[in-house]
Amino acid sequence: MRFARAIAAVLSAAVAHAASQNARPITGNPKGVRYTATLPEDPFFHGDFDGNVEGFITAETPDDGVGVKFTVHFENLPKSGGPFPYHIHVKPVVGGNCTQTLAHLDPFERGEKPPCASSAPETCQVGDLAGKHGMVTADPFQAEYVDKFVSLKEGDAEFMGNRSFVFHFANTTRITCANFVKVDVGAPYPSASSSVYPVPTASGATPARPAATDSTVPFVVSAASKAHTTLPFVAIAGVALLAFAG
Repeated sequence: MRFARAIAAVLSAAVAHAASQNARPITGNPKGVRYTATLPEDPFFHGDFDGNVEGFITAETPDDGVGVKFTVHFENLPKSGGPFPYHIHVKPVVGGNCTQTLAHLDPFERGEKPPCASSAPETCQVGDLAGKHGMVTADPFQAEYVDKFVSLKEGDAEFMGNRSFVFHFANTTRITCANFVKVDVGAPYPSASSSVYPVPTASGATPARPAATDSTVPFVVSAASKAHTTLPFVAIAGVALLAFAG
């Protein structure tokens, strides 16, 4: 009986963990809303490139109001260290400090393991744009896609408008970052770089600049689907063991 109870506890924890990883499609995003984040002229981490990675991410409501339509542009990439992931992070940038942005936007506490699988975007962290839609592999790089799991409704846990994005080396080092700010929908897309970090929310004094390496941000690979597809088989096996133990 002790063995049966132990198996039941393990299965219960596994199922609860799997359920917590699933994001939900966001419907009813407000029409006529756009946010843009433009990378600054100076990098947070100096690599083998001149100046900084240049580019922007624009986020706006799609016609059907489901999720967010992203337009992504990057150029002047480092000559090595790719492919390059990028993610929405929880906090805004303060004073050029990319570590101030903390971790990825992850309101369901999905965590970093297993890594994101683009074939099952609902199982990924909400802010893991590169994991869901592809890492940066070309210079220049441009992409346009709709992410159904990001919100433009203030008050939603998945809301991205008061946050930032970070551009990384493949080893998770933070190269550069920018804040999302609300703009006029009729305004043209931004130029590739900016000299300032507009802060979308109130913030305190600018902290000292820390090291650029962030070991908590996952390197996106495509093994996650194995963990999700094997869970039902684990559950079935566990039920069989419980029946046998009883």
